[in-house]
Amino acid sequence: MNEKKNLLIEKRNSEVFLRPRFSIDLDLSSEKVLNRFSNEFKKEETPFIGNIVDGHIFISVSKKEEHFWSPQLHLEILEQTNETSLLKGLFGPKPQVWTLFMFVHFVIGITFLGFVVLFYTRYSLKEPIFFPIIMLIFLPFIWTVLYFLGKIGKDTGKNQIRDLHDFMIKVINN
Repeated sequence: MNEKKNLLIEKRNSEVFLRPRFSIDLDLSSEKVLNRFSNEFKKEETPFIGNIVDGHIFISVSKKEEHFWSPQLHLEILEQTNETSLLKGLFGPKPQVWTLFMFVHFVIGITFLGFVVLFYTRYSLKEPIFFPIIMLIFLPFIWTVLYFLGKIGKDTGKNQIRDLHDFMIKVINN
């Protein structure tokens, strides 16, 4: 029996990112990959929750295993030829957590710009600049703390990220 060996080569981005990305060249059509995931999500014993929308696959941790920092895996299948496709993956927090995280960053950024304007105004008018300077030091510190909180959250969900990744590879190689 002459069986074709299915070798997956995964290209990853840097570990510095809070939302790791990767891509895999597949020797399968996008339709076959989508069908494999669709069939897997229909099974009772599937350990993950999945949605498929227009060539995008969203895989989440089950409700009983879920916590605040639980990751979600977003896969996009891009057809290259009739027989090959490119799978692009993105690990990230649930959309609600990511939206909250980005909103807080936005508020801190706008507040920082406001204090830059206040500092310049008070400096130009030769008024006390103590408070704006304190805030211009404090806000970047808060920004740094948020980055490390995100990193801690990513590390907290690392086992679930590994489980999601292993599940994805298992379905693709099925």
